[in-house]
Amino acid sequence: MLTLGGFGFGWFREVIRIPAYVSEANQDAEKERKRIRAMVPPPVSPMRFAGQVCVGIYFGTVALIGLNSLSFFYLIVLPLCVGAGVHLVSSVGHQTSDLKKTLTACLITSPIFYGSTLSPLPISLAASVTATQSRRFKRPRTPGSTQELGPRLYRLGLAWLAFSAPLGYCIFHNTTATLYYLSDCVAALLDIFWFLPWLRGVLEYVLLMPYRILCVLTGGGYYEETWRRLLEILLKEYTEREKEALQVLSLKGEASLEDITRSYRDLAKTWHPDHNPSKNAEAMFMKINEAYEILLQRHRPQRFK
Repeated sequence: MLTLGGFGFGWFREVIRIPAYVSEANQDAEKERKRIRAMVPPPVSPMRFAGQVCVGIYFGTVALIGLNSLSFFYLIVLPLCVGAGVHLVSSVGHQTSDLKKTLTACLITSPIFYGSTLSPLPISLAASVTATQSRRFKRPRTPGSTQELGPRLYRLGLAWLAFSAPLGYCIFHNTTATLYYLSDCVAALLDIFWFLPWLRGVLEYVLLMPYRILCVLTGGGYYEETWRRLLEILLKEYTEREKEALQVLSLKGEASLEDITRSYRDLAKTWHPDHNPSKNAEAMFMKINEAYEILLQRHRPQRFK
């Protein structure tokens, strides 16, 4: 569903196999049952085996992306996801395999490669070999029996939920980090245009356009300094060094350049070695100077040399 039928190849193959599907649907049910009894187990298919390995790796990779923060991930979650992908391909068409044996192979193989980012590959290989060894034909349906639409949609919905839930969890879990990364990128973009103040102002206006539209729709007002400070808070998250510098200068995160300068001057007078005879005065004075330089670079982008 996510890759649109295997990046289009699956859909293209379905078009080619339409005549085979029609012929299969027109076959007599009794002849089909006799054929299935005569062919036990079904022949080994290299294409099916390759599909089992690839889909198992695919499901395992999605689990690595979305659920690797769980403490029991490599022992339970990853083998179950890989086993589900392998069994999904094993159950295509008239064939299937033993799900218990497939999952057992995954659970046994997973601890061997505990913590490895390449673990989906050996787990998928072991599960695919086990599924191939336990392959069999599905039980034929009784003549005239049909599957209702409701249960089929229900199973399809469960499959979609099982696959999309890890991705949704990953997006929700990493939303804050993603926003900080995007805000750093936008802040760097604005800093590039320090030599064109009018262009920087246009970019700020465009970036805060949703906020202005919201104010118009809700009837709320806004002030120039308010939305500019909002832009600064949204687009510039403090780094660890800057947070330490703020602590040295006894400032909060929303401190302006004037607040930083005022606090620096007061602390510099207090801890200057000429005015403070204590032993750690010089070290503290250097620390205050370093913190001031760090925060000054944040508020005043460096010019090109």
